[in-house]
Amino acid sequence: MLGFTCFMCPGMFNALTGLGGAGRASTTANDNATAALYSTFAFFGFFSGTVNNILGERLTLVLGTWGYSLYIASYLATNIHPGAGDFVVVAGAILGVCASLLWSAQGALMMAYPTEAQKGMYIGIFWAIFNLGAVVGSSVAFGSNFHSTASAVGNGTYVGFLILSLIGVFIPLFMANPANMVRTDGTKVPRVQHPSWKHEFVSLWFALRTDPWIILLFPMFFASNYFYTWQFNDYNAALFDIRARGLNNFVSWTAQIFGSGFIGYFVLDQAKYRRRTRAFAGWVIVTGMVFIIHVWAYFYQRTYTRATAPSVMMDIDNEAFPAHVWLMIFYGLLDSMWQTYAYWLMGAMSNDPAKLAVLAGFYKGLQSAGAAVVSRIDALKIPYMNIFLSTWCLVAAGMIFALPMVYLRVKDHTELKDETMIQISGLQNVEQTPATVEG
Repeated sequence: MLGFTCFMCPGMFNALTGLGGAGRASTTANDNATAALYSTFAFFGFFSGTVNNILGERLTLVLGTWGYSLYIASYLATNIHPGAGDFVVVAGAILGVCASLLWSAQGALMMAYPTEAQKGMYIGIFWAIFNLGAVVGSSVAFGSNFHSTASAVGNGTYVGFLILSLIGVFIPLFMANPANMVRTDGTKVPRVQHPSWKHEFVSLWFALRTDPWIILLFPMFFASNYFYTWQFNDYNAALFDIRARGLNNFVSWTAQIFGSGFIGYFVLDQAKYRRRTRAFAGWVIVTGMVFIIHVWAYFYQRTYTRATAPSVMMDIDNEAFPAHVWLMIFYGLLDSMWQTYAYWLMGAMSNDPAKLAVLAGFYKGLQSAGAAVVSRIDALKIPYMNIFLSTWCLVAAGMIFALPMVYLRVKDHTELKDETMIQISGLQNVEQTPATVEG
Protein backbone atom coordinates (compact mmCIF):
# COMPACT_ATOMS: atom_id res chain seq x y z
CA MET A 1 0.00 0.00 0.00
CA LEU A 2 2.95 2.29 0.64
CA GLY A 3 4.18 1.52 -2.86
CA PHE A 4 0.79 2.31 -4.40
CA THR A 5 0.56 5.59 -2.46
CA CYS A 6 3.78 6.63 -4.18
CA PHE A 7 2.54 5.03 -7.43
CA MET A 8 -0.32 7.52 -7.52
CA CYS A 9 1.44 10.68 -6.30
CA PRO A 10 5.22 10.83 -6.82
CA GLY A 11 4.75 8.36 -9.68
CA MET A 12 2.53 10.81 -11.56
CA PHE A 13 4.93 13.62 -10.69
CA ASN A 14 7.81 11.62 -12.19
CA ALA A 15 5.80 10.87 -15.32
CA LEU A 16 5.14 14.59 -15.72
CA THR A 17 8.74 15.55 -15.02
CA GLY A 18 10.08 12.93 -17.41
CA LEU A 19 8.31 14.58 -20.32
CA GLY A 20 10.75 17.47 -20.02
CA GLY A 21 9.46 20.81 -18.76
CA ALA A 22 6.43 18.95 -17.29
CA GLY A 23 5.13 18.53 -20.84
CA ARG A 24 5.42 22.21 -21.73
CA ALA A 25 7.08 23.60 -24.85
CA SER A 26 9.37 25.78 -22.73
CA THR A 27 11.19 24.38 -19.71
CA THR A 28 11.68 27.75 -17.98
CA ALA A 29 8.44 27.77 -15.92
CA ASN A 30 9.06 24.18 -14.89
CA ASP A 31 12.65 24.98 -13.92
CA ASN A 32 11.50 27.83 -11.65
CA ALA A 33 8.76 25.69 -10.10
CA THR A 34 11.21 22.85 -9.58
CA ALA A 35 13.73 25.19 -7.94
CA ALA A 36 11.01 26.42 -5.56
CA LEU A 37 9.87 22.85 -4.89
CA TYR A 38 13.27 21.50 -4.02
CA SER A 39 14.29 24.59 -2.05
CA THR A 40 11.44 24.08 0.41
CA PHE A 41 11.98 20.32 0.25
CA ALA A 42 15.67 20.79 1.11
CA PHE A 43 14.85 22.87 4.20
CA PHE A 44 11.94 20.88 5.56
CA GLY A 45 13.58 17.55 4.67
CA PHE A 46 15.95 17.96 7.62
CA PHE A 47 13.02 18.22 10.04
CA SER A 48 10.38 16.03 8.41
CA GLY A 49 11.66 12.95 10.24
CA THR A 50 10.82 14.53 13.57
CA VAL A 51 7.35 15.52 12.30
CA ASN A 52 6.80 11.94 11.16
CA ASN A 53 7.82 10.60 14.58
CA ILE A 54 5.24 12.80 16.30
CA LEU A 55 2.28 12.53 13.90
CA GLY A 56 2.79 8.91 12.87
CA GLU A 57 3.38 7.53 9.41
CA ARG A 58 -0.23 7.34 8.19
CA LEU A 59 -1.13 10.96 8.98
CA THR A 60 2.23 12.13 7.66
CA LEU A 61 1.57 10.30 4.38
CA VAL A 62 -1.88 11.90 4.02
CA LEU A 63 -0.46 15.37 4.62
CA GLY A 64 2.33 14.64 2.14
CA THR A 65 0.26 13.38 -0.78
CA TRP A 66 -2.16 16.25 -1.44
CA GLY A 67 0.62 18.58 -2.57
CA TYR A 68 1.16 16.43 -5.66
CA SER A 69 -2.45 16.95 -6.74
CA LEU A 70 -2.10 20.72 -6.28
CA TYR A 71 1.10 20.74 -8.34
CA ILE A 72 -0.45 18.81 -11.24
CA ALA A 73 -3.54 21.03 -11.11
CA SER A 74 -1.32 24.11 -11.46
CA TYR A 75 -0.07 22.91 -14.86
CA LEU A 76 -3.64 22.25 -15.97
CA ALA A 77 -4.52 25.80 -14.88
CA THR A 78 -1.64 27.32 -16.85
CA ASN A 79 -2.61 25.30 -19.92
CA ILE A 80 -6.05 26.90 -19.71
CA HIS A 81 -4.86 30.33 -18.54
CA PRO A 82 -1.27 30.92 -19.79
CA GLY A 83 -0.85 33.97 -17.54
CA ALA A 84 -1.10 31.88 -14.36
CA GLY A 85 2.57 30.91 -14.35
CA ASP A 86 3.11 32.14 -10.79
CA PHE A 87 0.61 29.52 -9.60
CA VAL A 88 3.00 26.78 -10.75
CA VAL A 89 5.86 28.27 -8.71
CA VAL A 90 3.70 28.61 -5.57
CA ALA A 91 2.36 25.08 -6.02
CA GLY A 92 5.92 23.84 -6.39
CA ALA A 93 6.93 25.49 -3.10
CA ILE A 94 3.95 23.92 -1.31
CA LEU A 95 4.72 20.52 -2.83
CA GLY A 96 8.26 20.76 -1.44
CA VAL A 97 6.85 20.86 2.11
CA CYS A 98 4.41 18.01 1.41
CA ALA A 99 6.96 15.85 -0.35
CA SER A 100 9.40 16.12 2.55
CA LEU A 101 6.72 14.66 4.82
CA LEU A 102 5.74 11.87 2.44
CA TRP A 103 9.30 10.70 1.76
CA SER A 104 10.28 10.80 5.42
CA ALA A 105 7.39 8.50 6.35
CA GLN A 106 8.04 6.31 3.32
CA GLY A 107 11.73 5.94 4.10
CA ALA A 108 11.13 5.04 7.74
CA LEU A 109 8.55 2.34 6.92
CA MET A 110 10.41 0.85 3.97
CA MET A 111 13.64 0.46 5.91
CA ALA A 112 12.13 -0.58 9.26
CA TYR A 113 9.58 -3.26 8.25
CA PRO A 114 11.93 -5.85 6.73
CA THR A 115 14.44 -7.98 8.61
CA GLU A 116 18.10 -7.26 7.87
CA ALA A 117 18.21 -10.09 5.31
CA GLN A 118 15.19 -8.69 3.40
CA LYS A 119 15.96 -4.98 3.13
CA GLY A 120 17.20 -5.10 -0.45
CA MET A 121 14.12 -7.05 -1.55
CA TYR A 122 11.70 -4.70 0.25
CA ILE A 123 13.36 -1.63 -1.21
CA GLY A 124 13.36 -3.24 -4.66
CA ILE A 125 9.65 -4.16 -4.43
CA PHE A 126 8.71 -0.66 -3.31
CA TRP A 127 10.81 0.94 -6.03
CA ALA A 128 9.23 -1.30 -8.67
CA ILE A 129 5.65 -0.42 -7.62
CA PHE A 130 6.48 3.26 -7.24
CA ASN A 131 8.11 3.46 -10.67
CA LEU A 132 5.25 1.54 -12.21
CA GLY A 133 3.23 4.69 -11.47
CA ALA A 134 5.57 6.68 -13.69
CA VAL A 135 5.36 3.93 -16.31
CA VAL A 136 1.55 4.06 -16.32
CA GLY A 137 1.57 7.86 -16.28
CA SER A 138 4.07 8.10 -19.13
CA SER A 139 2.12 5.54 -21.17
CA VAL A 140 -1.01 7.67 -20.69
CA ALA A 141 0.92 10.71 -21.88
CA PHE A 142 2.41 8.81 -24.83
CA GLY A 143 -0.95 7.36 -25.89
CA SER A 144 -2.91 10.60 -25.54
CA ASN A 145 -0.29 12.52 -27.56
CA PHE A 146 0.58 9.81 -30.10
CA HIS A 147 -0.93 11.68 -33.05
CA SER A 148 0.12 15.11 -31.80
CA THR A 149 2.60 17.22 -33.71
CA ALA A 150 2.69 19.86 -30.97
CA SER A 151 5.57 20.47 -28.62
CA ALA A 152 3.44 20.30 -25.45
CA VAL A 153 0.84 17.95 -23.96
CA GLY A 154 -2.90 18.63 -23.95
CA ASN A 155 -5.30 19.21 -21.04
CA GLY A 156 -6.44 15.56 -21.04
CA THR A 157 -3.00 14.39 -19.95
CA TYR A 158 -3.01 16.69 -16.92
CA VAL A 159 -6.59 15.70 -16.01
CA GLY A 160 -5.64 12.01 -16.05
CA PHE A 161 -2.63 12.63 -13.82
CA LEU A 162 -4.72 14.73 -11.43
CA ILE A 163 -7.38 12.04 -10.94
CA LEU A 164 -4.78 9.36 -10.22
CA SER A 165 -2.94 11.57 -7.72
CA LEU A 166 -6.17 12.31 -5.85
CA ILE A 167 -6.74 8.57 -5.39
CA GLY A 168 -3.32 8.36 -3.78
CA VAL A 169 -4.28 10.89 -1.10
CA PHE A 170 -6.75 8.42 0.44
CA ILE A 171 -4.73 5.17 0.32
CA PRO A 172 -2.79 5.80 3.59
CA LEU A 173 -6.10 5.95 5.48
CA PHE A 174 -6.54 2.22 4.83
CA MET A 175 -3.04 1.18 5.89
CA ALA A 176 -2.49 -0.89 9.05
CA ASN A 177 -1.14 0.90 12.11
CA PRO A 178 2.67 0.52 11.98
CA ALA A 179 2.69 0.04 15.78
CA ASN A 180 0.93 -3.29 15.25
CA MET A 181 3.27 -4.60 12.58
CA VAL A 182 5.35 -7.76 13.16
CA ARG A 183 8.33 -8.65 10.99
CA THR A 184 8.53 -12.00 9.19
CA ASP A 185 10.91 -13.36 11.85
CA GLY A 186 8.40 -12.63 14.63
CA THR A 187 10.02 -9.47 16.00
CA LYS A 188 7.97 -6.31 16.40
CA VAL A 189 8.88 -3.07 14.69
CA PRO A 190 10.09 -0.85 17.58
CA ARG A 191 7.58 1.74 18.73
CA VAL A 192 8.84 5.32 18.58
CA GLN A 193 8.50 7.49 21.71
CA HIS A 194 7.91 11.23 21.31
CA PRO A 195 8.58 13.07 24.58
CA SER A 196 8.53 16.59 23.12
CA TRP A 197 9.14 18.71 20.04
CA LYS A 198 12.40 19.90 21.57
CA HIS A 199 13.53 16.31 22.06
CA GLU A 200 12.71 15.45 18.45
CA PHE A 201 14.68 18.38 17.02
CA VAL A 202 17.62 17.59 19.28
CA SER A 203 17.54 14.05 17.85
CA LEU A 204 18.66 15.43 14.47
CA TRP A 205 21.93 16.64 15.96
CA PHE A 206 22.22 13.58 18.21
CA ALA A 207 21.93 11.17 15.28
CA LEU A 208 24.57 13.11 13.36
CA ARG A 209 26.94 13.36 16.33
CA THR A 210 26.70 9.69 17.26
CA ASP A 211 26.91 8.44 13.67
CA PRO A 212 29.19 10.92 11.85
CA TRP A 213 29.92 8.49 9.00
CA ILE A 214 26.62 9.55 7.45
CA ILE A 215 28.44 12.74 6.36
CA LEU A 216 30.36 10.70 3.79
CA LEU A 217 27.05 9.89 2.10
CA PHE A 218 26.04 13.57 1.80
CA PRO A 219 27.67 14.04 -1.67
CA MET A 220 25.82 10.91 -2.86
CA PHE A 221 22.58 12.29 -1.43
CA PHE A 222 23.15 15.70 -3.07
CA ALA A 223 23.72 14.15 -6.50
CA SER A 224 20.82 11.69 -6.38
CA ASN A 225 18.31 13.90 -8.24
CA TYR A 226 20.78 16.29 -9.83
CA PHE A 227 21.02 14.28 -13.07
CA TYR A 228 17.27 14.53 -13.75
CA THR A 229 17.58 18.08 -15.11
CA TRP A 230 20.06 17.18 -17.84
CA GLN A 231 18.34 13.88 -18.64
CA PHE A 232 14.79 15.20 -18.95
CA ASN A 233 15.16 18.91 -19.83
CA ASP A 234 18.50 19.20 -21.59
CA TYR A 235 18.34 15.90 -23.45
CA ASN A 236 14.75 14.65 -23.72
CA ALA A 237 13.08 18.05 -24.11
CA ALA A 238 15.94 19.56 -26.12
CA LEU A 239 16.13 16.90 -28.86
CA PHE A 240 12.72 15.19 -29.18
CA ASP A 241 9.14 16.08 -30.07
CA ILE A 242 6.32 15.39 -27.58
CA ARG A 243 5.59 11.90 -28.95
CA ALA A 244 9.24 10.82 -28.73
CA ARG A 245 9.55 12.47 -25.32
CA GLY A 246 6.61 10.39 -24.13
CA LEU A 247 8.16 7.16 -25.37
CA ASN A 248 11.56 8.05 -23.88
CA ASN A 249 9.84 8.75 -20.59
CA PHE A 250 8.01 5.42 -20.71
CA VAL A 251 11.08 3.26 -21.35
CA SER A 252 13.19 5.13 -18.79
CA TRP A 253 10.74 4.54 -15.94
CA THR A 254 10.16 0.95 -17.07
CA ALA A 255 13.91 0.33 -16.87
CA GLN A 256 13.84 1.55 -13.27
CA ILE A 257 11.67 -1.40 -12.28
CA PHE A 258 14.27 -3.85 -13.55
CA GLY A 259 17.20 -1.87 -12.17
CA SER A 260 15.87 -1.76 -8.61
CA GLY A 261 14.86 -5.41 -8.71
CA PHE A 262 18.26 -6.50 -10.00
CA ILE A 263 20.43 -4.68 -7.50
CA GLY A 264 18.00 -5.12 -4.59
CA TYR A 265 17.39 -8.85 -4.88
CA PHE A 266 20.23 -10.31 -6.93
CA VAL A 267 23.05 -8.24 -5.39
CA LEU A 268 22.19 -6.69 -2.02
CA ASP A 269 20.07 -9.54 -0.60
CA GLN A 270 22.21 -12.55 -1.51
CA ALA A 271 22.45 -14.07 1.96
CA LYS A 272 25.16 -16.56 0.93
CA TYR A 273 27.58 -13.60 0.87
CA ARG A 274 28.53 -11.39 3.81
CA ARG A 275 26.73 -8.07 3.98
CA ARG A 276 30.03 -6.19 3.64
CA THR A 277 30.76 -8.14 0.45
CA ARG A 278 27.38 -7.22 -0.96
CA ALA A 279 27.93 -3.57 -0.03
CA PHE A 280 31.16 -3.45 -2.04
CA ALA A 281 29.57 -5.33 -4.95
CA GLY A 282 26.76 -2.77 -5.08
CA TRP A 283 29.29 0.06 -5.04
CA VAL A 284 31.24 -1.41 -7.95
CA ILE A 285 28.09 -1.92 -10.06
CA VAL A 286 26.68 1.57 -9.47
CA THR A 287 30.05 3.27 -9.99
CA GLY A 288 30.60 1.33 -13.21
CA MET A 289 27.19 2.41 -14.49
CA VAL A 290 27.98 6.05 -13.67
CA PHE A 291 31.03 6.13 -15.91
CA ILE A 292 29.64 3.98 -18.74
CA ILE A 293 26.50 6.11 -19.09
CA HIS A 294 28.19 9.50 -18.83
CA VAL A 295 30.89 8.65 -21.33
CA TRP A 296 28.12 7.57 -23.69
CA ALA A 297 26.04 10.70 -23.02
CA TYR A 298 29.06 12.96 -23.59
CA PHE A 299 29.27 11.90 -27.24
CA TYR A 300 25.64 13.01 -27.73
CA GLN A 301 25.95 16.23 -25.74
CA ARG A 302 28.89 17.53 -27.72
CA THR A 303 26.76 17.52 -30.92
CA TYR A 304 24.37 20.28 -29.81
CA THR A 305 24.10 23.42 -27.65
CA ARG A 306 21.22 25.65 -26.57
CA ALA A 307 21.85 27.75 -29.69
CA THR A 308 22.15 24.82 -32.09
CA ALA A 309 19.49 22.47 -30.68
CA PRO A 310 17.44 21.21 -33.63
CA SER A 311 14.48 23.34 -34.66
CA VAL A 312 12.81 20.18 -35.99
CA MET A 313 12.65 17.80 -33.05
CA MET A 314 13.56 14.12 -33.41
CA ASP A 315 10.53 11.83 -33.78
CA ILE A 316 10.27 8.10 -33.14
CA ASP A 317 10.57 7.32 -36.86
CA ASN A 318 13.92 9.13 -37.12
CA GLU A 319 16.76 6.73 -37.93
CA ALA A 320 18.85 8.10 -35.04
CA PHE A 321 16.09 7.58 -32.47
CA PRO A 322 16.80 3.92 -31.49
CA ALA A 323 20.37 4.71 -30.40
CA HIS A 324 19.24 7.75 -28.43
CA VAL A 325 16.40 5.96 -26.66
CA TRP A 326 18.84 3.37 -25.28
CA LEU A 327 20.59 6.12 -23.34
CA MET A 328 17.27 6.92 -21.63
CA ILE A 329 16.87 3.24 -20.75
CA PHE A 330 20.31 3.09 -19.14
CA TYR A 331 19.69 6.33 -17.28
CA GLY A 332 16.59 4.69 -15.81
CA LEU A 333 18.65 1.66 -14.74
CA LEU A 334 21.26 3.88 -13.10
CA ASP A 335 18.67 6.00 -11.29
CA SER A 336 16.91 3.04 -9.67
CA MET A 337 20.19 1.32 -8.77
CA TRP A 338 21.50 4.54 -7.24
CA GLN A 339 18.39 5.18 -5.12
CA THR A 340 18.06 1.53 -4.04
CA TYR A 341 21.69 1.35 -3.02
CA ALA A 342 21.47 4.62 -1.07
CA TYR A 343 18.43 3.38 0.88
CA TRP A 344 20.09 0.02 1.46
CA LEU A 345 23.18 1.72 2.92
CA MET A 346 21.01 3.72 5.31
CA GLY A 347 19.12 0.57 6.24
CA ALA A 348 22.43 -1.12 6.98
CA MET A 349 23.19 1.58 9.55
CA SER A 350 20.16 0.95 11.76
CA ASN A 351 16.90 -0.97 12.25
CA ASP A 352 15.25 1.73 14.36
CA PRO A 353 12.43 3.57 12.51
CA ALA A 354 13.03 6.81 14.45
CA LYS A 355 16.67 6.98 13.41
CA LEU A 356 15.81 5.85 9.88
CA ALA A 357 13.29 8.68 9.60
CA VAL A 358 16.04 11.15 10.49
CA LEU A 359 18.44 9.58 7.98
CA ALA A 360 15.72 9.68 5.31
CA GLY A 361 15.22 13.35 6.12
CA PHE A 362 18.92 14.02 5.56
CA TYR A 363 18.75 12.08 2.30
CA LYS A 364 15.74 13.85 0.86
CA GLY A 365 16.87 17.26 2.12
CA LEU A 366 20.28 17.08 0.44
CA GLN A 367 18.78 15.43 -2.64
CA SER A 368 16.39 18.33 -2.93
CA ALA A 369 19.13 20.91 -2.44
CA GLY A 370 20.96 19.44 -5.42
CA ALA A 371 17.83 19.43 -7.55
CA ALA A 372 17.02 23.04 -6.59
CA VAL A 373 20.50 24.21 -7.55
CA VAL A 374 20.56 22.54 -10.96
CA SER A 375 16.98 23.59 -11.78
CA ARG A 376 17.84 27.21 -11.16
CA ILE A 377 21.03 26.85 -13.21
CA ASP A 378 18.98 25.43 -16.09
CA ALA A 379 16.46 28.28 -15.79
CA LEU A 380 19.36 30.74 -16.21
CA LYS A 381 20.16 29.03 -19.54
CA ILE A 382 23.65 27.90 -18.58
CA PRO A 383 25.17 25.89 -21.48
CA TYR A 384 24.03 22.30 -21.71
CA MET A 385 27.62 21.02 -21.64
CA ASN A 386 28.34 22.83 -18.36
CA ILE A 387 25.29 21.26 -16.72
CA PHE A 388 26.22 17.84 -18.09
CA LEU A 389 29.82 18.02 -16.85
CA SER A 390 28.71 19.20 -13.41
CA THR A 391 26.31 16.25 -13.29
CA TRP A 392 29.04 13.78 -14.21
CA CYS A 393 31.48 15.20 -11.65
CA LEU A 394 28.91 15.18 -8.84
CA VAL A 395 27.70 11.60 -9.32
CA ALA A 396 31.29 10.37 -9.58
CA ALA A 397 32.24 12.28 -6.42
CA GLY A 398 29.19 10.88 -4.62
CA MET A 399 30.33 7.31 -5.17
CA ILE A 400 33.98 8.06 -4.32
CA PHE A 401 33.05 9.71 -1.00
CA ALA A 402 30.68 6.84 -0.18
CA LEU A 403 33.43 4.21 -0.44
CA PRO A 404 35.15 5.00 2.91
CA MET A 405 31.75 4.93 4.63
CA VAL A 406 31.01 1.51 3.14
CA TYR A 407 34.39 0.25 4.32
CA LEU A 408 34.26 1.72 7.83
CA ARG A 409 30.56 1.66 8.73
CA VAL A 410 28.75 -1.23 7.02
CA LYS A 411 28.91 -4.30 9.25
CA ASP A 412 27.75 -7.86 8.73
CA HIS A 413 24.90 -7.20 11.17
CA THR A 414 23.41 -4.18 12.93
CA GLU A 415 24.29 -3.97 16.62
CA LEU A 416 22.19 -2.46 19.41
CA LYS A 417 24.67 0.41 19.83
CA ASP A 418 23.72 1.50 16.29
CA GLU A 419 20.09 2.01 17.36
CA THR A 420 20.76 5.61 18.41
CA MET A 421 17.16 6.79 18.70
CA ILE A 422 16.03 3.67 20.56
CA GLN A 423 18.61 4.44 23.24
CA ILE A 424 17.66 8.07 23.73
CA SER A 425 13.94 7.15 23.64
CA GLY A 426 14.33 4.90 26.67
CA LEU A 427 14.02 1.68 24.68
CA GLN A 428 17.45 0.28 25.46
CA ASN A 429 15.97 -3.08 26.37
CA VAL A 430 14.47 -3.84 22.96
CA GLU A 431 14.82 -7.57 22.46
CA GLN A 432 17.32 -8.60 19.79
CA THR A 433 16.60 -12.17 18.76
CA PRO A 434 19.04 -14.31 16.78
CA ALA A 435 16.73 -14.09 13.79
CA THR A 436 17.53 -10.36 13.45
CA VAL A 437 21.26 -10.99 13.25
CA GLU A 438 22.74 -11.60 9.85
CA GLY A 439 26.21 -13.04 9.47
